[in-house]
Amino acid sequence: MRESVQAEVLMSFVVSEELSFRIPVELGYETRDPFAVRMTFHLPGDAPVTWAFGRELLLDGINAPAGDGDVRIEPTGSQELSDVSIRLRVGVEQALFRASAPPLVAFLDRTDKLVPLGQECTFGDFDEDLEEALGRILAEENAG
Repeated sequence: MRESVQAEVLMSFVVSEELSFRIPVELGYETRDPFAVRMTFHLPGDAPVTWAFGRELLLDGINAPAGDGDVRIEPTGSQELSDVSIRLRVGVEQALFRASAPPLVAFLDRTDKLVPLGQECTFGDFDEDLEEALGRILAEENAG
């Protein structure tokens, strides 16, 4: 069984209203982390930067404003499947990207074929992962 979905899309990195440039962005989805999608941004002159966030956040943000934390996604036009704005924030720093919605929808459709929305809990071993994480936390607390 295939365990991941990959795609590459071109997005506009919006520096200001007057300045933006196109960059390649890798989209990734894996069954071992079925709730998340990853976007790896390849900015000129910098090392690639990867952000992981909820698959549902991306899906919701294509049609209506979504996200209230470090990731905010929303359509930029009033027409169905218009461009999508993706705002990423770390503290006071932020970056704005724009992408065409159809490639994002195609990517999400492929992830849904791999792991249907609502079926994420049937993939991966969450109990084992949780037990391992709790073990590490307890070990750190006892050591400190």
